[in-house]
Amino acid sequence: QVQLVESGGGLVQAGGSLRLSCAASLRTFVPYAMGWFRQAPGKEREFVATITWSGGNTYYADSVKGRFTISRDNAKNTMYLQMNSLKPEDTAVYYCGAGGGSRSYLMKYEAYGYWGQGTQVTVSS
Repeated sequence: QVQLVESGGGLVQAGGSLRLSCAASLRTFVPYAMGWFRQAPGKEREFVATITWSGGNTYYADSVKGRFTISRDNAKNTMYLQMNSLKPEDTAVYYCGAGGGSRSYLMKYEAYGYWGQGTQVTVSS
């Protein structure tokens, strides 16, 4: 079983930056693709970014492309989301997930069998 723990959320002004981390339990990190999703109040959980198990391929939602960067360090069993040029509309609880599948499938919530508890990101205007 995979256990995921997110950290790094907080309150930041518009235009600022945050770096989220997702630490995964040992022995199970490498074979999984990893992803970030977010959920704002009253909205459905939405795809943010995903990265394949090797880190060789990354995919982003159009709303964050050019501002967010997903990466992973398999030696540390940790995935990251560097968020720059943050906007108030980025305010949400951010969740990391572990899963697998094709590129298009990894953009869907159903591709991920394991989730962390979430970390709050609040961007003030």
